Amino acid sequence: MPHKVALSRLKLTDFRNYAAAALALDGRHAVLTGDNGAGKTNLMEAVSLLSPGRGLRRAAYGDITRVGAAGGFSIFAALDGMEGEVEIGTGIETGEETTARRLRINGTPAKTADELTDHLRLLWLTPAMDGLFTGASSDRRRFLDRLVLSLDPAHGRRASDFERAMRSRNKLLDEGRFDPSWLTGIEEQMASLGIAMALARQEMLGLLTRLIEETRETSPFPSASLQLSGFMDGQFSRPSVDLEDDYAAMLAESRYRDAGAGRTLDGPHRADLIVHHREKAMEAERCSTGEQKALLVGMVLAHARLVGNLTGHAPILLLDEIAAHLDEGRRAALFDLIDGLGGQAFMTGTDRAMFSALGDRAQVFTVADGKVFE
Repeated sequence: MPHKVALSRLKLTDFRNYAAAALALDGRHAVLTGDNGAGKTNLMEAVSLLSPGRGLRRAAYGDITRVGAAGGFSIFAALDGMEGEVEIGTGIETGEETTARRLRINGTPAKTADELTDHLRLLWLTPAMDGLFTGASSDRRRFLDRLVLSLDPAHGRRASDFERAMRSRNKLLDEGRFDPSWLTGIEEQMASLGIAMALARQEMLGLLTRLIEETRETSPFPSASLQLSGFMDGQFSRPSVDLEDDYAAMLAESRYRDAGAGRTLDGPHRADLIVHHREKAMEAERCSTGEQKALLVGMVLAHARLVGNLTGHAPILLLDEIAAHLDEGRRAALFDLIDGLGGQAFMTGTDRAMFSALGDRAQVFTVADGKVFE
């Protein structure tokens, strides 16, 4: 069983609809119940900001501050983390030009948000993700990259560096500056970063696919088959240095085409995650809404198990409206599976009775009008 990473305290100030809120947690799962609009998801969003990035809503930090608040927002959390007990504080201060949040770990300013991955890994599933299989490929890439990031914290930095290099190339091409000395250097950097990104995605999908296959007979959810498409398909069994050379050559050959298009047309930023319902041998995008949700739940929980297996530390799960539209038996099986992962999960729902199968495995909180009661 992996080590259980768990929050023990969570405090918010001027966050969304909360002027102030404090939760004392005892390591069990946390169930947040209340009416729609009460602020349940806001609490989970606060927890999601204990990871790199902009959280489960991807909101601009300025939009998170409570309306009417004089300053910015703050989040404080205490937890038993991957390196022992730790206190994390994050937020923004007053100022319309604020574009980045401040982060302190045990009272010391952190150099980058990537340091958070030394202490916990977070995975989430929200109703906004229900259209993942039918939506834009960019949504699936973002989902995939968060899965990779939870196993390979350097992946986020590689992706941002690739995007920065690509923007520089696009700018040079747009300005008609085809100086080979400049472009070749940028394209070689893009090739190194882009192939590393693609290989990390492929490795994670391979590991996840094997785990899904191993647990196929015991999982209450349909199993997914996963593959990447849209960038150097079928070539990733070759040495990475050859892949880098080929991608750099591809970029060099496509300069004028990309200049005409106004963007770089080949690269890991164009890849797509293709998911099939294995039992039905059907593309996920053609499955029913219920089947798609079941596939997504199964993928996220399988990935949570993979993270625990590989890191030795169970991730914290944020599961928004996870029990909605499930019958009593399916809910009980879901809760057993979540509990069996060995970590702490935050779950939301409008009806307290939906979580009765959890019994004493969970703390139940009532959320109403920006306040939280146990």
